[in-house]
Amino acid sequence: MEEEYAELFTDDVKNALVDALRDMKDNVEAQVFIDSGNPNCQYCNVTVKFMDFVRQATPKGPDGDHLLKVKVYDLAKDKEYFSKFEVSRVPTVAFLDGKIRWTGAPLGEEIRALVETIVRLSQGESGLSPETIGAIKEKLNGKVKIEVMVTPSCPYCPYAALLAHMVAYEACKVEKCNVISDVVESYENPDIAEKYQVMSVPTVAVNESVEFIGVPQEENLLNTLLEKQT
Repeated sequence: MEEEYAELFTDDVKNALVDALRDMKDNVEAQVFIDSGNPNCQYCNVTVKFMDFVRQATPKGPDGDHLLKVKVYDLAKDKEYFSKFEVSRVPTVAFLDGKIRWTGAPLGEEIRALVETIVRLSQGESGLSPETIGAIKEKLNGKVKIEVMVTPSCPYCPYAALLAHMVAYEACKVEKCNVISDVVESYENPDIAEKYQVMSVPTVAVNESVEFIGVPQEENLLNTLLEKQT
């Protein structure tokens, strides 16, 4: 498996990551959930390795350490953290105490969404419109789970992933944290893909109901979240 992804760990990729992450401002913490005792978790090791690779590409802060902090939780000894962050599948890469997550390895095209998510969290700016931010603050008071079904080769999926993640981020910024944004790698989680009868990606489900095939417009996604909140 790691040989298959050897091209991820080249100097060219490292330089591209350094360039993409150079605008980070503040520390960002990522949690990586694995099960080292599970031989079926074929992406666990490469996910840990790649997240450390990304960490090393981030700028250093005043303390001399990289701005991205990565914590690895192994099911064998860290079950309480799996419960705390409501993580049930491995590998999972999470931010904001699990409110933003990838269920499955964030590789392939999803690297772009991963990097941009890290930068925006670090800068404290979601990039969403003032109207969307205002509506999240004033109207999005119920619970919402957004699931974005993706594949590593899908060039449009990162846009849907980033949009969902930033909605969850804005909810947390106003101390609600009532939105979970879960980007699900379809090949690694075929049961979820089957549940939603995914034929093309991205497929976006809100509170377990498929609402969009393709990348939703920001306004349309917001309106759907407001309608579906519980």
